[in-house]
Amino acid sequence: MTIRVLIADDQMMVREGFSVLLGAMPDIEVVGEAVNGREAVERVRELAPDVVLMDIRMPEMNGIEATREIVAADGTAKVLVLTTFDLDEYVYQALRAGASGFLLKDASARQLADGVRVVAAGEALLAPSVTRRLITEFSKLSEAPRLMPSAQAAYGDLTERETEVLVLIAQGLSNAEIAGRLVVAESTIKTHVSRILVKLGLRDRTQAAVFAYEARLVTPG
Repeated sequence: MTIRVLIADDQMMVREGFSVLLGAMPDIEVVGEAVNGREAVERVRELAPDVVLMDIRMPEMNGIEATREIVAADGTAKVLVLTTFDLDEYVYQALRAGASGFLLKDASARQLADGVRVVAAGEALLAPSVTRRLITEFSKLSEAPRLMPSAQAAYGDLTERETEVLVLIAQGLSNAEIAGRLVVAESTIKTHVSRILVKLGLRDRTQAAVFAYEARLVTPG
């Protein structure tokens, strides 16, 4: 099944470069490009891509606002945020707006393609190096960001094992990696993840990771 991708970035070289790299993959098709967030929103409506590669800093409408509109208006398109720096002050805001993950712009062609596949499959993509920096920054905040209300109310319903899985999700581990860490079957982890999302009223693994950060379940290691 071909994954349809829209690339949103205000730099033509970036758009063309990613288009060439992804276009060379047999299971990925670049269906369009956008030069700013507003155009990205419009193109998502027109083209119905599976994944949007979204730059954050763009004119007219930034990637955060565009992500929020896309997620609110479309239940299928996944947003993968692209950032130049390994700690962009807007990455966290983008995740909270509904992005399914983030990736550094210096990622290799293989990492980029794999990232698109991971997000298209409904998994969260949290680059480990960025995740560690985000956790460190969150720990420095004098006051915790406001927890998602629905999730906060249901947090006590999580079992000890579900809480353990939630922490590992926030650390950027995949289902297979979590299964290996906890020495259980991957299908068992998938069940735990599904129950966590249902209990906390969250949309996906990325929202679960954001919740874990805000609840201070994850600390710098």
